[in-house]
Amino acid sequence: MKNEGIVVIGAGLAGAEAAYQAARLGVPVTLYEMKPNKKTPAHHADGFAELVCSNSLRSNQLSNAVGLLKEELKVMGSLIMEAAYATEVPAGSALAVNRELFSEYVTKKIKENPLITVVEEEIDKIDFEKITVVATGPLTSDSMAETISEIMGGDELHFFDAAAPIVDFSTINLEKAFFASRYGKGDPEDYLNCPMTKEEYDAFYHALITAEVAALKEFDREEQGELQVFEGCMPVEVMASRGYDTLRYGPMKPVGLPTPKTGEDAFATVQLRRENREGTMYNLVGFQTHLTFGEQKRVFRMIPGLENAEFFRYGVMHRNTYINSPGKLDSTYATLKYPKLFFAGQMTGVEGYVESASSGFVAGINAAKLYLGMEKTVFPKETQIGALADYVSHGGISSVFQPMNANFGIIAPLNKKVKGGKKFRNEAYAERSLEIIKEGFLDFV
Repeated sequence: MKNEGIVVIGAGLAGAEAAYQAARLGVPVTLYEMKPNKKTPAHHADGFAELVCSNSLRSNQLSNAVGLLKEELKVMGSLIMEAAYATEVPAGSALAVNRELFSEYVTKKIKENPLITVVEEEIDKIDFEKITVVATGPLTSDSMAETISEIMGGDELHFFDAAAPIVDFSTINLEKAFFASRYGKGDPEDYLNCPMTKEEYDAFYHALITAEVAALKEFDREEQGELQVFEGCMPVEVMASRGYDTLRYGPMKPVGLPTPKTGEDAFATVQLRRENREGTMYNLVGFQTHLTFGEQKRVFRMIPGLENAEFFRYGVMHRNTYINSPGKLDSTYATLKYPKLFFAGQMTGVEGYVESASSGFVAGINAAKLYLGMEKTVFPKETQIGALADYVSHGGISSVFQPMNANFGIIAPLNKKVKGGKKFRNEAYAERSLEIIKEGFLDFV
């Protein structure tokens, strides 16, 4: 066993992070990845850590929970954070990356590591005698999904996730669209804004809620043939169907984006975020969709400024699979039934790129420590990385386990009152967390 090291299955954000962290501790890793021989419906490139939804890793502010999680991972030596900052593109107060360069960076780091052996092969069975981290992602293959279901007693769940379209900047009408970040924060060229009058919004809204959605593949259907969507990544047409003003209080919120011609907020505003450093591509913020490609072109070209837009990529929708983790995984992402078996990534019930990386970070170092015969590391709930792991292993107050983003609602409460409101309270959470990390979690050996 000592000569074999550990096994990691899947080279997405979580799997790449897990393999890298185990190697940092001097443990040999065999990393299995089915690409380029086989890809899921949402994957197109051959590299590791492919970003299939947005190119944004969300807020960089420490007063934001995911901003804190990024900083925790960064100071502890996360590969995903290293790659993200090395391939960063301007996005105001958010951390966005050039997705191709990001994947290339991670792939190079993994393949050049002498302790990591990459095997381009699909794995659908698990050897319980080997220390293994399963990080096959929310789009795990059918055969592996069946294996996981058997291990977990048939309690795995699934929902649908959607990706937003990307448009060619050169085809956007700048007579109508304007550069600005909300409330003037960040570089104004990070975002393009397309303001709408009430009449324009009415026409767009009606077209959106009556547009044709793409047919579901058989394996993507619920028993009733309906979609089950995660609230944090909802298709724009599903959001619109919940009410006339839902979009105006969501992704099309006009507040803080006064139009240059009037100096006042529009009735509704569509924001586009820079997709690459060169600014040649912009994605429609919050416009994840399952509309047919033809309908996307027709309906989204009704947005002022996008009437002649060319799409580099249309929005797509795909199945996500995750485990009913509470009572099945512990706070190191190891299974309670099979202590040598770890899971990582969105299939554990964490939601988001950074959250997936954090689960891979925790699973990777603990799989390595198990191999080395060392005591495992459990991150405290006072940290965001620990709070996520605790949520996955114990769940929330609801009887139905749902995927969870990083947030301050799951972190351990402060033992003191903080004046000044939410921002100051969140900054106090961050200060406490980073102090804990820097005092006790920078040297895992």
